[in-house]
Amino acid sequence: MTINTRNLGRADYAATVQAMQDYTAQRTEETPDTLWVCEHAPVFTQGLAGKSDHVLHPGAIPVVATNRGGQVTFHGPGQVVAYPLIDLQRAGYFVKEYVYRVEEAVIRTLAHFGVTGHRVGGAPGIYVRLDDPHSHAMLPQRPQKRVDAAAPTPDFEGLGKIAALGIKVSRHCTYHGVALNVAMDLEPFARINPCGYAGLQTVDLSTIGVHTTWEEAAQVLGQQLSIRLAP
Repeated sequence: MTINTRNLGRADYAATVQAMQDYTAQRTEETPDTLWVCEHAPVFTQGLAGKSDHVLHPGAIPVVATNRGGQVTFHGPGQVVAYPLIDLQRAGYFVKEYVYRVEEAVIRTLAHFGVTGHRVGGAPGIYVRLDDPHSHAMLPQRPQKRVDAAAPTPDFEGLGKIAALGIKVSRHCTYHGVALNVAMDLEPFARINPCGYAGLQTVDLSTIGVHTTWEEAAQVLGQQLSIRLAP
């Protein structure tokens, strides 16, 4: 069973968030799961954990407070934003596995374009090696089973962040989602501490030598999410 995908094209950020909240609030046990794929005009969005001092100098780009998890990030043209609206109770998996599945969909999408995506212990999202985005060598920073419970301090040395994750779960139902950088103006990321990390480098597919269209990247990511988030 795959999930119905809607391509919203260029969509207003605040209106899209409101629509997701409405969809989630009005859900019943019969409401179908869906996946919205879109791009937004330039906007900084601040998560629930967000600290205002991570927004360094936004300039003319609006800063919007939102109820997803995580810190500040940037959305803009040339970025594929995917919002899965999933009933986790019905799907039969928990939030931790949901995050894993979303990240896996991004990793498979990058693999489609010949790029190796990596997870970093203690830092949600997907990263690539700056020196060799195609290398399959495992990262020392990858998540590993820990004997003690303390989360590692994320180590981003040699890495660029290519996809950011920020989710909200209400009554077992997900909204907000994941943003994959395809071919964007990356300068606004320098105006913030991305996801709360000073100096974290942000990349897109075009800066690592992959030239594709927004439409193709959206189609591949939508397909991967639809497959991987199915019950």
